[in-house]
Amino acid sequence: MNRIKEVLEDQGRTQTWLAKKLEKSYVVVTKYCNNHTQPSIPTLIKIAAILDVDVRELLVSTKE
Repeated sequence: MNRIKEVLEDQGRTQTWLAKKLEKSYVVVTKYCNNHTQPSIPTLIKIAAILDVDVRELLVSTKE
């Protein structure tokens, strides 16, 4: 599970904006944001760089 959608909302950015920055289709980014598919590790790192956050902020912790 990832938190891409939440981070985008916190920053006031859209999935369309992220799709353009990633050079991927809106459909692919929407699937990432809705946790229907997960981005590869290199793509997740790129998303973190685009959003200027630590990659760990994009992941849901498995420990409490």
